[in-house]
Amino acid sequence: MRSITSLISVLLLISLATTSMLNAEQEVREEIPGGLSLITATPEEGFQLALALARKGVTETQRDKEVLKQLRPAYAHDPDSLIAASHVVAVHFQTIAAANNYWRDNE
Repeated sequence: MRSITSLISVLLLISLATTSMLNAEQEVREEIPGGLSLITATPEEGFQLALALARKGVTETQRDKEVLKQLRPAYAHDPDSLIAASHVVAVHFQTIAAANNYWRDNE
């Protein structure tokens, strides 16, 4: 039962994040380097974009900054939460790298 509840929670968070990001397209353009394009000049810029997308996903999911501050200690010291956060960044970076043809096949 707990795994079903966890799965539902994750799906709700994903749904909220997706809806929030669609509703805030202009705000995203202003906060994400290079607007909404996944194209970057270098892998380093791509990684920075991946980090920005991950951060934006969190702030769009939980818009109340006070709640974010209250929750941070709980996940900041939880290895599983930190690994999950790293995974989100890795998935974003993988998508960005593919969009950039893995940086133009090493031009």
